[in-house]
Amino acid sequence: MAQHPKKTILVTGALGHIGSRLVREFSPALVGRVIMLDNLSTQRYASLFDLPRTIDYAFYEDDIRTADLNTHLAGVDVVVHLAAITDAPSSKDTPEETFDVNLKGTIRLAEACRANGIPLLFPSTTSVYGTQAELVDETSSELKPQSPYADSKLQAEKYLQSQKQAGLKFVICRFGTIFGWAVGMRFHTAVNKFTWPAIHGLPITVWKTAWEQKRPYLYLGDCVEAINLILEKNVFDGEIYNVLTTNSAVKDIVETIRQFAPDVKVSYVDSAIMNQLSYEVSDNKFRARGFFSKGRLKDGIQETFSHFSYKA
Repeated sequence: MAQHPKKTILVTGALGHIGSRLVREFSPALVGRVIMLDNLSTQRYASLFDLPRTIDYAFYEDDIRTADLNTHLAGVDVVVHLAAITDAPSSKDTPEETFDVNLKGTIRLAEACRANGIPLLFPSTTSVYGTQAELVDETSSELKPQSPYADSKLQAEKYLQSQKQAGLKFVICRFGTIFGWAVGMRFHTAVNKFTWPAIHGLPITVWKTAWEQKRPYLYLGDCVEAINLILEKNVFDGEIYNVLTTNSAVKDIVETIRQFAPDVKVSYVDSAIMNQLSYEVSDNKFRARGFFSKGRLKDGIQETFSHFSYKA
């Protein structure tokens, strides 16, 4: 059987939480060269340390809003577009910048991909569902984004779908909230945000109303596997796929953390800012593509604890 040439992948936002692990765990059977684009706004220089030698890497400090994208896209087979403002609560204070990056930046990149005939993998978010009374899937029309972050992602989805007939090849992945270790890890979303204080002997702060609420989460290892599967099977069909590991309640997260920090205390507070209320998401559509999540809450939390060699 003839072997297909390995792909050259452009990753925007390559030094972030997802990107810093993805660029290290692309399948070397599929990917031969990775071009990393990042504006270094979060100064995660360490994401470039000790990259594997099985893939050829290049890095460019640039911003999707101003970069000469045609130059960066030369010779590229697929774009994985991770560059985004992802802190949902903070996006309420910076809505204009959030839309500038997450929507206008995506439109600019998508136009360049269409002009160059390059498929685009766009990570959206399950946060677009907002509050839901029942299990929801990709057919849901009652979308209720609760933050500028989620709204900007939803508007970007709509733009991409509007370009399908114009020839843009893309796939939209609504990722659950990411958890799990990476070199460029951040601690601003639920599982990671709770793990950080537990590691340092501090109480976990939980919204009073959130204890029983369920939301979708995606283990970072599963996220990387999902992206590799899309590359392998060329799933650039213009469809939307929910990608997650588990629908879990805050109490499930805290109880799992207590397996590694038995004495952790919980501080219950009121909060005026809620990203979303309770909802559960089905990922049957993506599983039908051959994806099966392998991670568990315990796996992501354990690996994060294991990377800290000290105890509080």
